[in-house]
Amino acid sequence: MITIIDYGVGNIYAFQNVYKRLDIPTKIAKTPQDLEDAQKLILPGVGHFDYAMSQLNNSGMRAKLDELVLEKKIPVIGICVGMQMMGNKSDEGQLEGLKWIDANIRKFDESTIHQRTKLPHMGWNDVHPSEHPLFKGLEKDAIFYFLHSFYFECNDPKDILATSNYGISFTSAANHENVYGIQFHPEKSHHYGEELLHNFAKL
Repeated sequence: MITIIDYGVGNIYAFQNVYKRLDIPTKIAKTPQDLEDAQKLILPGVGHFDYAMSQLNNSGMRAKLDELVLEKKIPVIGICVGMQMMGNKSDEGQLEGLKWIDANIRKFDESTIHQRTKLPHMGWNDVHPSEHPLFKGLEKDAIFYFLHSFYFECNDPKDILATSNYGISFTSAANHENVYGIQFHPEKSHHYGEELLHNFAKL
């Protein structure tokens, strides 16, 4: 069972549709009670960092999520802003993040970007993963869809699971113990994203 956290930010139903095609059951969580039997968690996110953090903090689920992730070690994957929320803090806002991974979120330096349209980083890009079950079958030619102006900067290089390049090499996937984050959108990345979400279900 994949539990998708619905705190008012992110395309919940896109993930449900992917897992429906994979014949993997999902559940949407809007309250702490909905999280009780979670075996794996998806934390989606789009938009501004502080808004997303405020929505999650006000959802009533924050304490339960900390318990599940930090104490019970339930696997969780954050998507886009959901990944950024797993860090300590962001250049985009003032609020503290979840601090599930020791990382800070930085804004791309536009002077390093050679494309005519500099920010946001939008569209398809290569992802260069470490050898890990999350990327099984995706090591060589996978590309994923990105839409972001801020990137995840791990303080411990061991937490870097994959990198991509946009002016600089940046962390496009991270992992610390049971916590995973991906900067790209698997729900918009066709069969590559579907395969990654399938791999997460099998972790």
